[in-house]
Amino acid sequence: MMKTQNILQNPSKARREDFLAAVRRSRKLHGQWASPPRTPEEFDAYIKRLRREAHLGYWVTTEDDEIAGVINISEIVRGPFCSAYLGYYAFVPHNGHGYMTRGVASVLSEAFRVHGLHRLEANIQPENQASRALAQRLGFRLEGLSPRYLKVAGRWRDHERWAMTLEDWKEINRSIR
Repeated sequence: MMKTQNILQNPSKARREDFLAAVRRSRKLHGQWASPPRTPEEFDAYIKRLRREAHLGYWVTTEDDEIAGVINISEIVRGPFCSAYLGYYAFVPHNGHGYMTRGVASVLSEAFRVHGLHRLEANIQPENQASRALAQRLGFRLEGLSPRYLKVAGRWRDHERWAMTLEDWKEINRSIR
């Protein structure tokens, strides 16, 4: 059983080697699902991108401070749209142990409460059962299919659009109290 703690950490250059080691361990898991930074240069570009106003990044960590996964909020648009994209992936050996569910739930709370977003959209390949299950578990709704939507691992891949609004999130949180 996991201890109650803040499992989110801000990504930093100080943990570059830990992050890249986790990516190497997780190549088979990520396969066609994710293309995380794999080189020091790609990692530095990722950290730099997170400093932009339209991006937020989080690492999900274990009780032993190992990096269990990554959650990104990207392409934040303010004004009447007030929306962004949510992406996430786990690292071996921490996948399937609930870290990502707890991490994404915490990020949703921060996105809606602290950052004032109204909508988050997660685009997930239809065959990615683990990511689909996480989105469903947290209350995202399936909105449709976008053929050849994103280029992942060198190929244009179909993605399902899963979304949650502030109102959805509030309702879900009311029902679990």
